[in-house]
Amino acid sequence: QVQIVESGGGLVEAGGSLRFSCKAPGLPLDNYVMAWFRQPPGKGREGVPCVSRGSASTWYADSVEGRFTIPRDNAQNTLYLQMNSLELADTAMYYCAATPDLGDFCYRSQYEYDHWGQGTQVTVSP
Repeated sequence: QVQIVESGGGLVEAGGSLRFSCKAPGLPLDNYVMAWFRQPPGKGREGVPCVSRGSASTWYADSVEGRFTIPRDNAQNTLYLQMNSLELADTAMYYCAATPDLGDFCYRSQYEYDHWGQGTQVTVSP
């Protein structure tokens, strides 16, 4: 059973920054397309950014473009989500997702991903 573990959530004031980490012990993440999704209170799950296995291709939701980045360190088997200039609307449960793919692109849809973390909460306060 693949286990994906996120860390780094918490409470932050609007305008602040947070960085998440995502690890999958035993899973060679350099063969996986990866993404972060989030689910705001009372809403459905939405894609935030995704990244191809070699980082050649990324996609960002309009709402986070210019504020979030999705670096990955395949040597450390770790995916990150760097969130800057946080807004109240960024309050959500954030999930790391992975799916095996050797192509040079990533997927926006949650239905393309096979493996999910348990989620980590971000609360942005005024």
